[in-house]
Amino acid sequence: MSANENENANAGAGGDAPDDPVAELLVHAKCELGEGATWCARSGRLYWVDISGKRLQRYDVREGKHLTWDMPERLACFALCEDERTLLLGLASQLAFFDLETGAIEPIVEVEPGVPTRLNDGRCDRQGRFVFGTKYEATPREAIGGFYRLNHNLTLERLPLPAPAISNSIAFSPDGATMYYCDSPTREIRACDYGTDGTIANERTFVKLGDASGVPDGSTVDAEGGLWNAQWGGERVVRYGVDGVETERVKIPTAQPSCVTLGGALLDTLYVTSAREEMEEETLAREPHAGGVFSVRIGRQGLEEPRFQGRRRA
Repeated sequence: MSANENENANAGAGGDAPDDPVAELLVHAKCELGEGATWCARSGRLYWVDISGKRLQRYDVREGKHLTWDMPERLACFALCEDERTLLLGLASQLAFFDLETGAIEPIVEVEPGVPTRLNDGRCDRQGRFVFGTKYEATPREAIGGFYRLNHNLTLERLPLPAPAISNSIAFSPDGATMYYCDSPTREIRACDYGTDGTIANERTFVKLGDASGVPDGSTVDAEGGLWNAQWGGERVVRYGVDGVETERVKIPTAQPSCVTLGGALLDTLYVTSAREEMEEETLAREPHAGGVFSVRIGRQGLEEPRFQGRRRA
């Protein structure tokens, strides 16, 4: 094991500190499986999904308005587009464009047809291509999914990365030269070199979770290159520096934080989605805000979310 791997293996082993900031409830959304937190800097709105509830959700922070759109199947992830009335949807079985004004859905391509998987985590790279992964739906979990990229011309390609059971933590460094990703059950976040032409090389361990609880879920990257990762089952979001060493953490007042984004007027507010999936009534009584969206101001600044550069077919 290299010295860097040693540091990674021990990162986060110290547990929560008494002075760690605590996120507060922003939207009492009651999502079964909240995911996909994404800040739209142009509109000042926060988007996310309830995968199990088959809903896209949006919250206008300035006006306090919460809107939802019903979907024909589970919606796992999405991306902002250059056309502000359009989103790229990562539905359970396919990619599609969605018109926010009319509700029209325009299918693009099916993903892993005939395989017991669904789409899961996804983000745009710095070139505006949509990178996403899939999740095996049966139990016990098997690593038979994949990581994919939807290119500007709407062609789909599978990336040369190991098959995951539950893809997560997809994010890109500020210069776009590093891609982060994980297979959640391994409790390890990976990294690889990522070329402007989409080539992938030098796959490696970025961090191994040292805490006994929690698995890596959704991530975002700040302007300094730090990776913020929501840790499902751990009641926390953890920031790792570019060297994979933990620098800080935020307490989330529910057990299952799922995804993060940095937004707000100064891009210095951390927004966190969560889930109440598979929680027993006793647990929900203790955590009534499970499935909500939480927020907290931090001493770091984020980056504007890249937008998908592909266009709807005429």
